[in-house]
Amino acid sequence: MKITKVEPLMIDRFCYVRIETDRGITGIGETGSWGHLEASAAAIRKFGEYLLGKDPRPIEHHWNVMLRAHHFTGTAINGAVSAIDIALWDIKGKHYGVPVWELLGGKMRDTARVYAHVKGRTREALIAEAVRLKEAGFTALGHLNPLLDEDETVPYFKSHSQKIEDAAETVRQLREAVGPSVDLCIEIHRRMTPPEAVALARAIEQYKPMFYEDPLRPNDPDAMAWVADHIHIPVATGERFISLFQFQTLLNRRAVAYLRPDVCLCGGITGTKKIAAMAEANDCMVVPHNPLSLVSTAACMQIAACIPNFAIQEYPTRTPDLDGNSEILGAGIVTGLEEPVNGFMPIPHGPGIGVELVADAEKRFPERPRPIRMRPHYDGAVVDM
Repeated sequence: MKITKVEPLMIDRFCYVRIETDRGITGIGETGSWGHLEASAAAIRKFGEYLLGKDPRPIEHHWNVMLRAHHFTGTAINGAVSAIDIALWDIKGKHYGVPVWELLGGKMRDTARVYAHVKGRTREALIAEAVRLKEAGFTALGHLNPLLDEDETVPYFKSHSQKIEDAAETVRQLREAVGPSVDLCIEIHRRMTPPEAVALARAIEQYKPMFYEDPLRPNDPDAMAWVADHIHIPVATGERFISLFQFQTLLNRRAVAYLRPDVCLCGGITGTKKIAAMAEANDCMVVPHNPLSLVSTAACMQIAACIPNFAIQEYPTRTPDLDGNSEILGAGIVTGLEEPVNGFMPIPHGPGIGVELVADAEKRFPERPRPIRMRPHYDGAVVDM
């Protein structure tokens, strides 16, 4: 079997790769470099030149060539490698007529627990959405930003005490609204300094969050370790990491309890499986990052199926008030996955990753580029959101 075509596809707000073979088997994958999809598409084309005419099945070999040949890596490049890796696994599974998880050692579980996205520009809206999703059957809620999903065009300022008190009160009211049967996955979106992160964690630990995600920007593993050492809520991080070595650094510093590899960014299914093994050896759990389409979800589910230290899967529901509807992100572009029932998603049993792009997806869902923008601070600086 030989690869005959490697093609990036810019569809809606996503970037996919489609790899064709001379056996009529086609694989699809997705890149997680969502802010720089154009650069990732260019990298896919370049790696495609290397892959043409080659057997798609020696995936580990191709993975090493793409990441080591020219020494340079980065978000766009690693996102391209990840998309290609997913597509190669998709081809291999289809060739042998089995799901990818069967090739990775078989199933550990039949369903994967998922958490839904909760967003809100106000505390009242955030809580209302949390209650709606609980009533829809979810047993865990994430993307829960106690700093709120405010308008990025409005300059931001709060005093330290007001910032901590407002966020802590939001978490208190969330816990009161959904009760102890629903886990709260608190998401800070890298918006705090180390002292702020410690102050807020201490203020909300009584509400028993499942984890405390990305309190800091992902630049300094020592700072994350310092925060983890001063709080009593498990830290979750890693969604912006592109390499298993970055995860290794966090693990060495005991800076994380829940690793958040993005299968579309950290090296695909191959890279994520390696990261999960490192986490297992360090008694850490894995929560695959998944803010993308159902191609990403399907790839994540292959990992969720086969690793022993899977904790929960991010499931990118949308908020009606902010997104205009409550459909899953990228609805209509991909077919093949079952929806969650009572907060658990069935492991896919189709060959490969178990999903396909709909016919003429490129025409039906034209590209929607992401502009560069950042929220201003009241003093004229910039604010992470």
